[in-house]
Amino acid sequence: MTQREDILRIFPERMRPRWKKTAGFAQQLQEIRLRVGKPVLLYIDGREFFQEESGDVVCRTDRPAVTAQEDLDQLIAYACSYSMYAFEEEISRGYLTLPGGHRMGLTGEAVLTDSDRVRNIKHISCVNIRISHEIRGAADAVLPFLYRDGHFLNTLILSPPGCGKTTLLRDIVRQVSDGNSCGPGVTVGIVDERSEIAGTFQGRAQNDVGMRTDILDSCPKAEGMMLLIRSMAPKVIGVDELGSEEDIRALKKAICCGCCVLATIHAGSLEEAESRLSGMKLDEIKIFDRYVILTRQEGKCAVDAVLDGGRKLLAGRAPC
Repeated sequence: MTQREDILRIFPERMRPRWKKTAGFAQQLQEIRLRVGKPVLLYIDGREFFQEESGDVVCRTDRPAVTAQEDLDQLIAYACSYSMYAFEEEISRGYLTLPGGHRMGLTGEAVLTDSDRVRNIKHISCVNIRISHEIRGAADAVLPFLYRDGHFLNTLILSPPGCGKTTLLRDIVRQVSDGNSCGPGVTVGIVDERSEIAGTFQGRAQNDVGMRTDILDSCPKAEGMMLLIRSMAPKVIGVDELGSEEDIRALKKAICCGCCVLATIHAGSLEEAESRLSGMKLDEIKIFDRYVILTRQEGKCAVDAVLDGGRKLLAGRAPC
């Protein structure tokens, strides 16, 4: 199935004719934003576009397509296979995973438990469909710098939003798992807290993360890393979006158990990464051997640098 067909499959049959022109941008399409009573917004190569009623994708328009509540309700029901109750737990986390590894973020009125935790979301009025892009070979430029004597090194990917960190993480996992010119294939464990790396749908990975990869889906990172170590004995553990001291403690435990780690963080520099980790200094944490810094230039994701501590091993915006 092509990426274009994959995107059309997100929508119920009756809605697909209007989305055929949008699906023509499949390789560049990043997000589809649907808000009740508001224009349909598309994000393509980092730029914002409108969709017209005809399905045309334009920079500006006096005739934008506007999302009706009925259409949004039908889209969500279709994504839940017309059984909202069966997907209540997933909805409570604020998203639905779609076939093809795409993800539908949801907002509306939160339904809380007695302990003030979100049990469900009702009266959904806003949807953000994030398009998953699986790019085989995305890690080719950086992979030789992430190995020493055939062994994978502890690596942190730093990236502002929308610069391809999950895409790069996914391809590194695939190549570490399957084996590559830098080292043999090894067992990899993924803690896929938000179902973005493997894009698991109904228990099966929609993205290729390698033949030796075990996936723990929808599980908190810190808890998931320990569970994987106890049950699956991975050589490498991959996690997305570090953000707490608990995550760092779990990574240190994983390393003490003999695992190598691969992680990402929302940051454009080492200094920004430290601020997101409550001021913890990366050189004092002493976890990572390599730092891969991503950027966006002229609408394209690129590797800005690979660092060994403060020393640049690769610089010059290699495409990813």
